Amino acid sequence: MTPPQRRRRFPKAGQEPEPPTPQEGKTQDPPEGPKKNPERLYVITGPDGAERSELDLVTLIVAHADPPPSATPEQAALLRLCTAPLSVAELSAYLSLPFSVVTVLLTELLTAELVTARAPVIRQALADRSLLEAVMHGLQRL
Repeated sequence: MTPPQRRRRFPKAGQEPEPPTPQEGKTQDPPEGPKKNPERLYVITGPDGAERSELDLVTLIVAHADPPPSATPEQAALLRLCTAPLSVAELSAYLSLPFSVVTVLLTELLTAELVTARAPVIRQALADRSLLEAVMHGLQRL
């Protein structure tokens, strides 16, 4: 194994920088595409003076209408995604935004009554006895 070779960051005046040589056994990664400058989160959410809604990671969000022209791109994306019920965690993952930012955006949409938030369906800890007996009798008949 050969030690890594150091190169000058800023070559002396008049010298051409040497092109990097590929090392043995290693493949070169393809060049990355153009880097996007991510928006600052406070630019997306705006001033955070209002109270946030009590949203959990598993709270389901459903949109009522199409995005209005006054909606921000992130809010429009949220409204387009929520045509079917999605959890806040899924929305955060699909938009690649932190949970706190999605919560602020959803609070604005909730106050404008463009979306509805509802708790997920919680199943009972124990199944109904009559249902279990029906399943057991059905299995015995097979």
